[in-house]
Amino acid sequence: MSGTGEIWFYHLERSTLDQVLPELLDRTLQRGWRARVRVADADARQAIDERLWTWRDESFLAHGLSDQPHPARQPILLTAGDENPNGSQALFIVDGSDMNLTEEFERCFIIFDGRDETALHRARERWKALKEQGANLAYWKQSDEGRWEKAA
Repeated sequence: MSGTGEIWFYHLERSTLDQVLPELLDRTLQRGWRARVRVADADARQAIDERLWTWRDESFLAHGLSDQPHPARQPILLTAGDENPNGSQALFIVDGSDMNLTEEFERCFIIFDGRDETALHRARERWKALKEQGANLAYWKQSDEGRWEKAA
């Protein structure tokens, strides 16, 4: 687990996943990286799929689902598994999905809802376990003004 990539925790308090995930994915693409979003729940994956197509009135985020044709061509791939057919440099873990195989990524984002006690507890356990393994961690939290600030 102590690979060279960074693992960034995003603690949602003022925003929702629907608001934050598209922004982070857009920044990832602007960086020239491909992204993979690991989503364990089929309903959540469907909601993210729809949100990325309707993200902004003037644009969408091109993406695909891992179980559809041509996953290797997708700049953003939504998946429940560990495969990386599009060669992603960034992995986004949402809805408490597994932490398996994060070493191959430049950056891993763990996004959790701080208003959900179960999600908060799970994130704290992950942070502690990863810290003990020597992972390169960062913790981001929203300020009162809504800006992201590095808290650890």
